[in-house]
Amino acid sequence: MTLETEVQSLRQVPMFRDVDPARLKLLAFTSERVQFSDGQRFFSQGDPSDAAYVILDGRASVLLNTPGGDIQVAELGSNALVGEMGILSDTPRSATIMASEPTTALRIDKRVFLELLAQFPQMSLAIMRELAKRLERTNAQLVAQSSS
Repeated sequence: MTLETEVQSLRQVPMFRDVDPARLKLLAFTSERVQFSDGQRFFSQGDPSDAAYVILDGRASVLLNTPGGDIQVAELGSNALVGEMGILSDTPRSATIMASEPTTALRIDKRVFLELLAQFPQMSLAIMRELAKRLERTNAQLVAQSSS
């Protein structure tokens, strides 16, 4: 995958759409492209939040560790951003992310991610919207589970 291809992939992520192409090129250049095999973890619940990831190709499961074992709460595909919650809250990982097929992602260092948010307020707004959508989905799942 070329730098330009990675820039095009980043542009597909809603929070990066309005970022200047030169900044996206710098982000793609400073990010590390990583490969995960089926079943390999990006990170585990409780790990330090040191980076965010943009899934370029493949799929990943979001798993929560519970006393009854891991439960899958979401499946993510291309252009999904993961790992940003721990960076924003400065807390350990709240879930485990595991590739559910061979997956390619860009790893964005915590410092770079926070600098981008400081420079582009529209990114912060886009992240807040995404987090609000996730909370709504989680609330709906909880209501559905409690009524069954």
